[in-house]
Amino acid sequence: MKQGIHPDYHPVVFRDISAGIAFLTRSTVTSSTEIEWEDGNTYPIIDVDISSASHPFYTGKAKIVDAAGRVEKFNQRYGKK
Repeated sequence: MKQGIHPDYHPVVFRDISAGIAFLTRSTVTSSTEIEWEDGNTYPIIDVDISSASHPFYTGKAKIVDAAGRVEKFNQRYGKK
């Protein structure tokens, strides 16, 4: 890798506000607020609105759209008579 062109890549805590879950990962994002993590070290914390812990697709609460039913309904309304 070329020296001096890449951003600083460091550990960061992301906290999902809606689910109340926090996880430690690495990122280039920085924050002025810090939190003391379970290992005793302090890390920058980033608050997010949605993560995999609260997203409907990953939690199984997503609505399943019946595409076949919609096509049949359309054909009944506007199909050939």
